[in-house]
Parts: sequence; structure tokens; C-alpha cells
Amino acid sequence: MSLQQSPYILYSDGKGNIFEDTSLYVTGRSGWDAVPVPYDEWIELPHGGQLYELPGRRGIGIDVKTGDMRLCEKGWAVAGFIPPAHTGLYLAAYETSADAPTLPLFCYTAAGWYDNKFFVPAVRIERDVRQDCEGYDQKKVESGVKRIIKAYPNNRLVSHLATNCALTYQCPAARNYFLDRWECPVPSSPACNANCVGCISLQPGEEPIVSTQDRLTFKPTAEEIVEFTVPHLEEAPYPIISFGQGCEGEPLLMWETIREAITEIRKHTQKGSININTNGSKPDAVKALCEAGLNSIRVSTNSARREVYMPYYRPNNYDFDDIIESLKVVRKYNGWTSINYFVFPGMTDSIAEYESLRKLIKDTDLRMIQWRNFNIDPDWYLGKIGVTDTGECMGVKQLMHEIHEEFPDLKFGYFNPSIERIKGNYEMDFAH
Repeated sequence: MSLQQSPYILYSDGKGNIFEDTSLYVTGRSGWDAVPVPYDEWIELPHGGQLYELPGRRGIGIDVKTGDMRLCEKGWAVAGFIPPAHTGLYLAAYETSADAPTLPLFCYTAAGWYDNKFFVPAVRIERDVRQDCEGYDQKKVESGVKRIIKAYPNNRLVSHLATNCALTYQCPAARNYFLDRWECPVPSSPACNANCVGCISLQPGEEPIVSTQDRLTFKPTAEEIVEFTVPHLEEAPYPIISFGQGCEGEPLLMWETIREAITEIRKHTQKGSININTNGSKPDAVKALCEAGLNSIRVSTNSARREVYMPYYRPNNYDFDDIIESLKVVRKYNGWTSINYFVFPGMTDSIAEYESLRKLIKDTDLRMIQWRNFNIDPDWYLGKIGVTDTGECMGVKQLMHEIHEEFPDLKFGYFNPSIERIKGNYEMDFAH
């Protein structure tokens, strides 16, 4: 559906009700600025998307009659949460009052109303349906949990994935494991060597937000890991096991255990893909894992620039150069490399970031960018990393286009690809 005009702005009455204000067109936010969104960048809010009230914030719109920007004074601003596989192109634009609470760790995409539908500026960046919400049947997840807990009654990791991840937090990856399919998460480290501003599993008591989930509290053994991952690799369709999840610390701090687990797994099965989601802080550990049989790595970053990375990750005993080196190491072993790239419109698409991203791709022979929505309060984030001026920007969609034109073999997506995709059939679709 191609829009002929901008959608109308949305506002909330503070009681859970959302309305449209037809006197204002909605704007998007890039960096610190409110800007009009091109008509062709709006899509209908995807299934599984949600709308959030933004307390203490007034939405910024464009007056339908005068074309001037003004605040929507009727209620609080509204933002959209867009589900996995989609990447937002503009943030919600609003003015924040002095006493407004810091927003929790979700993504805040612009959202509007047009032709009796909600719209967001976004693209579907990934064809894989592995986390589409219509693909989950909670009763099947619950029966899978019962069956697998019974099969591994003494496995602390299986118990953690069941009670904590799949049932409490409804983590899509954990739910897929209990549905016997695709990517199986393998949390492995309770500790971390970074102090990320937007950490979802551990927030210092003095911060104004709380973590969205509790971190893993124990160190799994190699035996616990091997026990449930070998059957998954043997039996699941397009199987992947992934060390490093949002509910834990940094898996490379447990690299000896992971190496032992990989070595043992590969004695039992050659099927599927073994992946690690990591901050890439220990290139020597990455090398040891590649020698043991690691197939792919996904390194998380908010930026291809050291000066933007360091104040966000606040690393202990490692530097931005280490994450670059880790990507290079995996390519030396002919492994698959992705960056888990936190997209912040107005930062990610700045000219300075674009040039640094091009350099990173060339220097590391990068295979894939996972264009991930950045779950953080935009004002809080920019304040924390000390950015007052984001510089000239091209737009996230234009950035994607420019990178694709220059690097046509670089894959775009949202998830770690299976070995079948890595080996060449990248465009394969996945049925529910």
C-alpha cells in the first residue's frame, strides 16, 4: 500500500486509550531532530507490533493546514514497537518534559494512523519467519517444556531455558527450542566484561531503569550443554545452537567450557551450525573456538566508530580494536561473521558512521549485517554517550541502499543464518 499523505499523529489519554489527531501529520525523529517521513517509508504496523504511551512527552506533528511543526497537546506521545525481522527507520518524535520518567528498554519507532490502520516507518529486513508471533502456539510450547524437562530432569540449563526464558519472558528463541526447531539458545556465562548502558540483564541500582530480565545465575558445565544441544542439532530443521543470549553475561568469559562443549558436540554430530553471540572482546578465545569447530560469530555493536562504541559498552580490559580482530579471526577460519548492529536513526545513518561502517566491512570481510532495533530511551542514550550533534544524516533506508550497492555479497537480515543458508542457499524461505 503506497500512502498519498503522511499518517496522522497518535496520542494517549494516560489510561491505555490511543487516539488520532487529524489536525497533525506525524513526524519521525532522526538524532535530536523531528523531520517529515517520506510517504514510501511507511508500512502497516506488522502483526505482533504494539503501541506504547510515552509519559511526560508530547508528540511533534506537522499542522495539516499551515505546514508548521507544533506539539500535540491532547495527550502523551505514542511510539510503536516493531517485531523481530523488521527494522525501524525513524524514532518517535516528541518533546520531553523535565519531570518525564526515563523510558524502559524497548524500541520507540514513530507511529501514525491512516485509512483505519496503524503505520510505522520500517522495512522487513529478514524473510525468515522464525520469530513471527503467529508461528507460536503457547500450548505446544508448554507441552514441549514438560516433555523436555522430563527428558533432562537434572539439567540446570534446560530448566533455566524452560522456566525463565520460555515461560516467564516468552523469549522467542527459547520457545523455538521447546518447539524442536531452528535456533536453540545456549546461555553460558553469568558474568560480563562490559557495562553496557542499555544492558537488558543487569542495571546498577542508581540507574533510573530496571533490567528487563534476570541474568543467568550459574556456570553451566560442558556436559549440561552437550546433553541437550546434540539432539537439537541432530533432529531439528535448519538447526543452530547459539552461545550468548540477552539473559546472560559475556560467553567468551566461559570460553574454555564452550570449547570443551563444541569439541564434544562434534564427536557426536556434524549436523547444524554452532554460533556465538558475543561482544568479541577476546580474539584469542575466538581463535580457540574456531579451532574446536565454531561455525559463526555475531558481534554486537552500537557503532562502527570507537568513539561511539566505548562510552556505551564501557568495557573492562578490552578495546574496540578487539571486536574487529575477532571478526577477522573467524574469517581466517572461513567462518560466517555478522554484526548485531543497533540501529539508531540519526546516528547509524550519519555520514561519519557510514564511512566507518564501510571501513569495517572491508577490513573484516564481513558476511552479514543484522539490522537490529535499538531498545533504549533515545534522550537517555544520547545523553549517556555525550552526543549533542549527530552530524549530517542520509536516512536509514538510504544507508542500507548505499551499503548494498557497494557490497552486493554482504547479506542483510535479523537472525543468525542456518548452515544451509551460510553454504549458499541464503534466500531460502522458512515455513511455519
